[in-house]
Amino acid sequence: MNTRFTFCMIKPDSFKKDCVSDILLEILKAGFKIRGIKITMLTKGKAEQFYDIHQGKEFFDRLTTFISSGPVMAMVLERANAVETLRELIGKTDPTQAAEGTIRKLYATNTTQNAIHASDSYENAEREWSFFFSKREIY
Repeated sequence: MNTRFTFCMIKPDSFKKDCVSDILLEILKAGFKIRGIKITMLTKGKAEQFYDIHQGKEFFDRLTTFISSGPVMAMVLERANAVETLRELIGKTDPTQAAEGTIRKLYATNTTQNAIHASDSYENAEREWSFFFSKREIY
């Protein structure tokens, strides 16, 4: 079994819609174990640092403004094939193209306010969780 860690972040729109616990339940039902969790707020500058790989893209300012508009829940998750399984669970970035039953199909509004972020590779997962967590904060 290929047990690995990944990173995800529940976004401000999920807090505004009061569906954070529903999303968390979906993640747990899919067999993920939480190895690190915190609720925090990002400044615009910190959001720009987190999403620096998207700098220069047309959606960068919209994304960083949105992600710094309210609380986020950052999590380190563990499960076999963690990155691939979580990406499948959350669905496509555009909720209109997300499969039925996925988190984004159920809770997202549009491509920016799409409920949740999940790392797209193990390398990015480690970079992203390191942004939020020290090693001693990951169980």
